[in-house]
Amino acid sequence: MKEEIIAKGALVHFPAGQELMRPGQYIRSTLLVAEGHVKLYREQEESEFFVYQLDPGMACALSMICAAKQERSNLLAKTIDDVTAIVLPITIMDNWMQQYRSWYYFVLETYRRRFEELLEVIDNIAFKSMDERLEFYLRREVRHSGSGTLGTTHQQIATDLNSSREVISRLLKKMEQQGKLTLARNQIVMRTYG
Repeated sequence: MKEEIIAKGALVHFPAGQELMRPGQYIRSTLLVAEGHVKLYREQEESEFFVYQLDPGMACALSMICAAKQERSNLLAKTIDDVTAIVLPITIMDNWMQQYRSWYYFVLETYRRRFEELLEVIDNIAFKSMDERLEFYLRREVRHSGSGTLGTTHQQIATDLNSSREVISRLLKKMEQQGKLTLARNQIVMRTYG
């Protein structure tokens, strides 16, 4: 399988902030993230809503589904930082699912993980206040980054949580006063989750 990935895949580098997938776009390949992070958003008119993130070692479940069924994407994917990924043509997916048990289980695990993340997002929207959603978001970002220091802006958090920058700034200031984090320019240092 490793030999086939090397033979049929292409190692590609994407700069931070690049759109990898747009709503309405047909998908012809799937992406295995080697380095960096990719966030996927649901777009509605003028706003974006954060759905899930791809970290190193992960693949995009949506690209696997849409490509296999020759459907259009309904999500936007953007690189958060510089990303190195292996791009695999979707034409090999069916064969690999049958030929390689490890690939079959990898794909199933990818779907399962994305479904669990989607349930977390729904739970947060339906059952939690914005300050609880913000705290959950920050904990998840710390888990993804592997560091207690997050390099992000209040506006980026507001976009991901479908809120306003003013609301996020007020809630972050409140969390700082509670001793949960320290705010700096384009940086949040978590105290209780690191």
